[in-house]
Amino acid sequence: MAENVNIEVSPISRVEGHGDLVLDIKNRKIEKLQFRIPEAPRFFEAMLVGKKYDQPSHITSRICGICSVAHTFASIKATEDALKVKLNDLILKLRRIVNIGEYIQSNCLHVYFLAAPDFLGVGSVIPLIETHPDVVNIAINMKKIANDIVRITAGRAVHPITTIVGGFTKLPTEQDLLNIKNMLNSLYPDLEISLKVLKSLKLPKFERETEYISISNNYEYALYDGDLKSSDGWVIKPINYLDKIKEKVVEHSTGKHCWANRDSYMVGALSRVNNNYEMLSDRAKQYAEELGLKVPCYNTFMINIAQFIEIVHCVDDGIRLIDEILNEGLKEDKALVEVKPKAGRGVGIVEAPRGTLIHDYTYDKSGKITKVNLIIPTNMNYANVEKDLEAYIPSIIDKSEDEIRFHSEMLIRAYDPCISCSTHFLNVKLINK
Repeated sequence: MAENVNIEVSPISRVEGHGDLVLDIKNRKIEKLQFRIPEAPRFFEAMLVGKKYDQPSHITSRICGICSVAHTFASIKATEDALKVKLNDLILKLRRIVNIGEYIQSNCLHVYFLAAPDFLGVGSVIPLIETHPDVVNIAINMKKIANDIVRITAGRAVHPITTIVGGFTKLPTEQDLLNIKNMLNSLYPDLEISLKVLKSLKLPKFERETEYISISNNYEYALYDGDLKSSDGWVIKPINYLDKIKEKVVEHSTGKHCWANRDSYMVGALSRVNNNYEMLSDRAKQYAEELGLKVPCYNTFMINIAQFIEIVHCVDDGIRLIDEILNEGLKEDKALVEVKPKAGRGVGIVEAPRGTLIHDYTYDKSGKITKVNLIIPTNMNYANVEKDLEAYIPSIIDKSEDEIRFHSEMLIRAYDPCISCSTHFLNVKLINK
């Protein structure tokens, strides 16, 4: 135990992008605590201005190689909202299957490769090849299957190409869907083994209630579509998100901080489970119960468990969607609907694996973008990460400096931050003279 602690971790390991932890404790009191984001701004909002309506989704998918499907769909939805495009059920169901593939691969990446080493007492996934080969093999197999699902349904495993405004340029075949169904069914034994491993882990006992925000609807566990919902009791339409979601620039971060009802909020798997638990599949709810995830849950470390529960749900839901599509029939004339350029503003909100993702576009009458606003999930979590650390560190103040460092990094990693995606920092106006 030390009265004074000075910690600077740069960069934090096993997260996407570059983030630093700065912690200064004097006489057992926190003098300075920052989750510092030093990455350069990306300027995607500026890149999109002047682009025609069929271009933004292909550009914004490059914001992230992990969540490229989510950015594609948020972009497409914003454009379709602005241009008043009406979709059929086949397009919507196929998009949900693409989405499920990304969810499984992203949640698998975090739970097995990035978070598991924390709970198993090693520095990376590499030592687990010797100590837990079954877990590593499950992770590799699961990620491959998930990538194949996106590749088959969207043309490419990363940065999809067949998903466009108005539908799909190419539909999967019935045999493709049957193959995906077989792949999903093959994951059930792996999920059972994973459940046993996760039940053996001891998560830190930490709770801090915050505001939990996600999309939600009354007909499914909302990942692709829904209204914006808060655990504090408010629900608003996507077009009205600015009534609640606020951003500000902070000196130590190129990613903005966000707030809504309180001074911070959480997005991501735990928020989705807290807000939409009843919509999970029966198997997912059974696994949640076995893993001790009861809603409302205020333990940030349970994000990792919530991500696993979502994998279980996505496997179940993917099989359900495929059965529905095959029963209704794949019809090529339903692959695309008519799209006409017009002036308007549209907002597309989806749940990326890391949380609520917002794309907001304004188009002129020729179908070119004049204004863009993007709010990224990790961006929304920054303020809440710092609030969690402020509450958690006093409970571990009697540990050694190395243990304080480890547990602080572990808490940050629980959020599964994707830092590069979230660096926006300032609004820049270019004036021609």
